[in-house]
Amino acid sequence: MSRHKNIVFVTVGSTRFDALVDKVISEEVILSLKSKGFEKMVIQTGHSNVPSGLGLKENEDMSQGNIFGLLIEVWPFRPSLKEMYEDAELVIGHAGSGTIIEVLRLGKRMIAVPNETLLHNHQAELAEALDAVGYLVSSSVRDLAVAIGQATSKKFERFPEYDASKFNGILDEEMGFNVAA
Repeated sequence: MSRHKNIVFVTVGSTRFDALVDKVISEEVILSLKSKGFEKMVIQTGHSNVPSGLGLKENEDMSQGNIFGLLIEVWPFRPSLKEMYEDAELVIGHAGSGTIIEVLRLGKRMIAVPNETLLHNHQAELAEALDAVGYLVSSSVRDLAVAIGQATSKKFERFPEYDASKFNGILDEEMGFNVAA
């Protein structure tokens, strides 16, 4: 468990999402996080570039430092992100379905930021639908600082637990098995 209580975890998944990485280390977003009491930000960058000149110190597979008074830790990949999700008070992530479901099942506050460079922009559709029912806050990269204020003050709906019987029922119905006459 981390010694910092107020952690925000940022994840871009396994792809490249330079716009989100650039935005979370901007003065606007960092000051928004600090105003909400966050002490540390951990950024999983995937294949994204991390801007140089931030004063972050390289240490094996990660960089760390302090930007505008916020402790920052940056690394590309880890075998599992579950521990970071558990430690974080807020998760800011790309709007991939796997990330969203894992974070919401842990009962964490989440800001989903669709990567608009992806084909068909399915992430935006998913994020907006889940925002509409109160499970998370959907935000563009541009509006992230505002979304932080919303996500830290909003009362979120509890995401439902996984129920395999529902999926099995749908699959059986689609395949024509066990359908009541």
